[in-house]
Amino acid sequence: MVYSSSENLIRHVSLRQLQIFEAVVRLGGYTLAARSLHLTQPTVSMQIKKLSETIGHPLLEKVSSHLHTTAIGNEVYVSAQSILGTLTSLSDSTASIEGVIKGPLRIAVITTAKYFMPHLLGAFITQHPEVKPILAVTNRSRVLERLKSNEDELLIMGQVPVELAVEAYPFIDNELVVVASTRHPLTQSSSISLQQLSEERFLVREVGSGTRLAVDRTFAEQNLEIRPYMELGSSEAIKQAVMAGLGISVLSRHNLRLELAGDHIAVLDVKGFPLFYRWYAVHLKGRNLSLVTRTFLDFLLQQGSLLQNNKGIVAF
Repeated sequence: MVYSSSENLIRHVSLRQLQIFEAVVRLGGYTLAARSLHLTQPTVSMQIKKLSETIGHPLLEKVSSHLHTTAIGNEVYVSAQSILGTLTSLSDSTASIEGVIKGPLRIAVITTAKYFMPHLLGAFITQHPEVKPILAVTNRSRVLERLKSNEDELLIMGQVPVELAVEAYPFIDNELVVVASTRHPLTQSSSISLQQLSEERFLVREVGSGTRLAVDRTFAEQNLEIRPYMELGSSEAIKQAVMAGLGISVLSRHNLRLELAGDHIAVLDVKGFPLFYRWYAVHLKGRNLSLVTRTFLDFLLQQGSLLQNNKGIVAF
């Protein structure tokens, strides 16, 4: 039996092949696509080869070491996006008809957000028990890598990346305060100047972290510079070092609830502090969010509004 060209495509092109091809083109390579889809790179390469053979034309080509779509490849990419988008909409419509919010919720948060995000996530799951959260907690650099490789639908961070095209939704305040051991001499002082603060032993996060960027910017505005005494990879490590008397630091007040309640750490009275920023929910511009993710984003924005009036259902 001889099949028409369209029948041949219907019989031999799989949705998985289209998903893999779309990821390769969107992410700019086989490695990132494999990581995003939790596949091996040889598997991705093999499926792209099979798709090209079925269509009868090369779909990708390398120009100056960069991967590009051919003319036919670009048509396939547009069609793949349309088909996959339609399936996502169908899944959302089915869930809406059933009246149940369910399925995976993929979120990545920077380490300083781990102190409050589980509370918000727990409250959301209480309302929608059929949602399966997949939460990654890591530093800012890795969070941005995950965003670019499409591993998560939503990021929670304190500094919106300017190097990427994203949509950002502020939902709660991020209050940065200067902290020290309760035994530190500066706990007896008021209206401490940034000049005086810059002479202290400063404990800082790694270069590129949101808190580090905010603090460096604040001091630079006064033509001052912090000389880090120690650089530590997490807020928890910094808290322990501060309480041990190794130096002072700047941390989010959200991260200090237990330490302040137990009088284990002190907030210093510093001119220009606290710094008020916002926590943002961020996703790539143009991304079609799943129904679960859209519902969770609405929940975050609602909670942020309620917390401003001390009416939120989540206490943190």
